[in-house]
Amino acid sequence: MMEMPRYGDATIMTDAADPERPQKLKKSSWWWPGIMATSLAGVAVAALRGCWHGRMGWPVAARGYSYQVCLSCGAMRLFDEKTFNAFGPFRYDVNELIDWEKSTKSRSRSEEESQRQT
Repeated sequence: MMEMPRYGDATIMTDAADPERPQKLKKSSWWWPGIMATSLAGVAVAALRGCWHGRMGWPVAARGYSYQVCLSCGAMRLFDEKTFNAFGPFRYDVNELIDWEKSTKSRSRSEEESQRQT
């Protein structure tokens, strides 16, 4: 069986203890935590903010309604061809947009009728 060497009171010299030898500088690893923090912040902003819908496609007609589609996320928004403006909320289902449009038209008609009666 082999015995482990014992050093006892012996001093071990290190690179720092040798004044004649130039010391190697430790490389800074600042970039790794910086990239991680930036990445995590970017993910958090994207999760909280969502898509800005900055890239909208050309208007598409379906079932008598026109809508635009966001090219980044696929959200849809109704489009008025007369004024050439998008309006209403963003949704991912065309049927929800059409239902929203019908409900707002029926509300506006009922408000107009109530104003006429008074």
